[in-house]
Amino acid sequence: MLNQSTDLDRMFHALSDPGRRAMLDRLVRGPASVKDLAEPLAMSLPAVLQHLQVLEVGGLVTSQKIGRVRTCSLRPDALRAAEAWLSDRRGIWESRFDRLGQFLSEQDDQSGDRS
Repeated sequence: MLNQSTDLDRMFHALSDPGRRAMLDRLVRGPASVKDLAEPLAMSLPAVLQHLQVLEVGGLVTSQKIGRVRTCSLRPDALRAAEAWLSDRRGIWESRFDRLGQFLSEQDDQSGDRS
């Protein structure tokens, strides 16, 4: 469980930056070179490389260097752990909100009986 928590921490950290999310949005369309990923961003190439390293550590991206070109690819299954974690929490909160709604409805019914 601790290992999964650490993996989720790294993934959410990687997703926390808008520049990194922009890179992921580009990689959804297919593999891209570091230069292609850097082009629309207002940051230096070394900064892009640092962001890509965070994405790789977060398990969201893989990269391969062939010659002088580093090509990055999205790991399509990477978000499943985060999706499962969020889904579990959503179920808990929906259940709590349902109980709260039921409680408030009962309170309204009881206050209506007193009038």
